[in-house]
Amino acid sequence: MAASARRTGTETSHTRGVLLDCVEQLMLEEGYAAVTFRAVAAKAGVTPSLVQYYFRTLDGIFLAAIRRYTERNIRHLTEALEAPPDRLPRVLWEYSRTEAASALTTEFMALGNHRESVRAEIAEATERVRKLQLDALSQGAGGRGSPGELTPGALLLLITGIPKFLLLEEGIGVHTAHRELIDAFEKYLGPVPAAGEESRSARLRGRA
Repeated sequence: MAASARRTGTETSHTRGVLLDCVEQLMLEEGYAAVTFRAVAAKAGVTPSLVQYYFRTLDGIFLAAIRRYTERNIRHLTEALEAPPDRLPRVLWEYSRTEAASALTTEFMALGNHRESVRAEIAEATERVRKLQLDALSQGAGGRGSPGELTPGALLLLITGIPKFLLLEEGIGVHTAHRELIDAFEKYLGPVPAAGEESRSARLRGRA
């Protein structure tokens, strides 16, 4: 008779959420390499066996953390994309700058360089977010959602790629012409949002 499948905790469990909170805290405080069954258990004040009840493998912990982080960002992004069509490029620009600078994003990307399953999950999550962004930008193109001669797709890659490129350079101490590029691109995007809209955008960025 085949052995029965091992039971695992439900994805909606409060305990599982607490454990993932601890995973994020460890990554922010010590980096992804510090995440182990024992470390998560110590952080949460539980036994390692309880952590393994919810996550069979270390990859399972990371995949769950990435999925939760992605869903959280998609909710915030969806709300941000409710802005008027002519504001969408700037909304996406501010969102992308904040996301690129996120310490968790940096840790997940570094982790993806060492774990194939995590890399595949990050790629899938990035495609989901990009499709959401591109759909919004394309629909708003008729209302100056895509300024200049750039297609919505080309504009989106600039909006999301420039912050990542600048962050990579800043990571090795290179800053030459960064401010110049940011100022030029923001001028290209057009006027900043009105005061009320700008504060709303700032609140959304703060949740990422």
